[in-house]
Amino acid sequence: LLLEQLELSRVQSKISKQAEEKLSADQRNYILRQQLRQIKKELGMEKDDKEMLINKFDERLQGKTVPEEAMRVIEEEKNKLQSLENTSAEFNTTRNYLDWLTILPWGLFKEENLDLARAANVLNEDHYGMEDIKERIMEFVAVGNLVGSTQGKILCFVGPPGVGKTSIGKSIAKALNREFYRFSVGGLHDVAEIKGHRRTYVGAMPGKLIQCLKATNTSNPVVMIDEIDKLGRGFAGDPSSALLEVLDPSQNQTFVDHYLDTPVDLSKMLFLCTANMTDSIPGPLLDRMEVVRLGGYVTDEKLAIMKEYLFPTARDSMGLKPEHIELADSAALQLIRWYCREAGVRNLQKHTEKICRKVALKVVQGTEPMPITIDDTNLEAFVGKPQWHTDRIYSDETPPGVVMGLAWTSMGGSVLYVETVETGVPVRVRDAADEDDDSGGRAGGNADDADGADDAGSTRRSRRGGGSGATLLTTGKLGDVMQESSRIAHTLARRIARGVDPGNDFLDRASLHMHVPEGATPKDGPSAGCTMVTSLLSLALGKPVRRNVAMTGEVSLTGLVLPIGGVKEKVVAAQRAGVRHIILPDANQRDYMELPENLREGLEVHFAKTYDDVYAVAFASEDEGAS
Repeated sequence: LLLEQLELSRVQSKISKQAEEKLSADQRNYILRQQLRQIKKELGMEKDDKEMLINKFDERLQGKTVPEEAMRVIEEEKNKLQSLENTSAEFNTTRNYLDWLTILPWGLFKEENLDLARAANVLNEDHYGMEDIKERIMEFVAVGNLVGSTQGKILCFVGPPGVGKTSIGKSIAKALNREFYRFSVGGLHDVAEIKGHRRTYVGAMPGKLIQCLKATNTSNPVVMIDEIDKLGRGFAGDPSSALLEVLDPSQNQTFVDHYLDTPVDLSKMLFLCTANMTDSIPGPLLDRMEVVRLGGYVTDEKLAIMKEYLFPTARDSMGLKPEHIELADSAALQLIRWYCREAGVRNLQKHTEKICRKVALKVVQGTEPMPITIDDTNLEAFVGKPQWHTDRIYSDETPPGVVMGLAWTSMGGSVLYVETVETGVPVRVRDAADEDDDSGGRAGGNADDADGADDAGSTRRSRRGGGSGATLLTTGKLGDVMQESSRIAHTLARRIARGVDPGNDFLDRASLHMHVPEGATPKDGPSAGCTMVTSLLSLALGKPVRRNVAMTGEVSLTGLVLPIGGVKEKVVAAQRAGVRHIILPDANQRDYMELPENLREGLEVHFAKTYDDVYAVAFASEDEGAS
């Protein structure tokens, strides 16, 4: 027992001695370091942490033109930093605040390119078409040439997906020799992403605009705000309202971020916003932007884009050389027509890359002679079966009650059929005397019976429903506006039918079912009004509409044809479907005449002020139409 206690005592003594020796060494080293630091400080060889930070902030401000208000805030924060202890929480907050204030490019601007020829070459090098946007940027450069400097603008590019809205932003920055910064606001629901957090919050940061200035280190970058039509709204505020200050030329000169809490000039920035449609953009926000619309590409444009941009890029990215693969125009046209019908070229790019990948596999395997030629005979082996087989549901002549319309979607233009059928039983009434004799007509009689054929000269095409009264059922996933259009069309069609054939009370009594095919696709908008009226009249008169006719236009209760949007996309859809005659509202005549000549080629356009003009074209015979 004594030996155990003795050994324990020795171990405790040893540990205590080692701890004391280590503590004495640490204390000795600390004292020596403090003495060395004081000696270096006296000799001017070293400064303390606060002085180093202050010097760093002062060096950042050299060569910058800091506004008076911001400079006053910086000086106050510097004095405050010197009075704080390094270990305090407020010291880190003040240091981070000064770090952001001094790192911003106050008064620093990147030299711009004001050479029109160079700007045009850069824009044409990267993108095909887009003449409206290119012309707007050239105007921007020309104004800067005359004034001597360019001011910030707010442009909004609106168009279907895949037409190059985002990529043209990079080319614009390159053409202007400016820095480029992009951020997306799709689904954004926190105002702090735009305006920043208050400095009192843990982990507070400035908003995207201040981060943009830090990242680009210039006060005149090109800022791309993507998906501005998909802004969210949540408990943290309304970001679209926060953007009102950012995108207002009269307010963004003194933009105040919640974190910085001092005015920052954003007026020299060029803001480019992108959207698929303007319907979901709040009115006050849309009013602050200059909207430039991008329509979909037609076949000729897609072919040029594929040959000049998509195919060479996909070939090079897959490691292929020109001697490995050849793409025939016939294959490209078939790919565009039957596989990639969308308005943009993103899907076309995917299919082109798919072809190049399969060719790369064959090149490595060495199973086929070079070059591998892709044409319309072997295209299916590389991309599979076509997604589409025809442009129309009805190949040639449509039956009574079926009319072809033109629709605009976020993916471009498309052909839209309206079908109307009777759910009651039709009857034929020969004359007033027979009506009286038969006590109101023969319900369930055959429209093609012998008596009707014999009395064809005196027969009226007045067909009656089952007696339940005039009703109209609509299907096809129609929106509220389109359902209202169907009710307006029903009322107008009944009035017009009585004017065309006074004895025709079919629409006054029949139970009808109107359907717009592709029922899984949501549809809305007023531009199908003319198509719906024509469908109802075609069924009531028992007369099919003229072949190769498509129409679009909103109608009023009095029969006026009102203007619509998306003229270019709808004309593209008509061209693709092989339509020869299209009916447009008279108010859209200017929009049509502004279209390129290749889009208008082969089309006979009829402009309608009232529905009577639509009726005259839709129900004209081929001979009348030719005359």
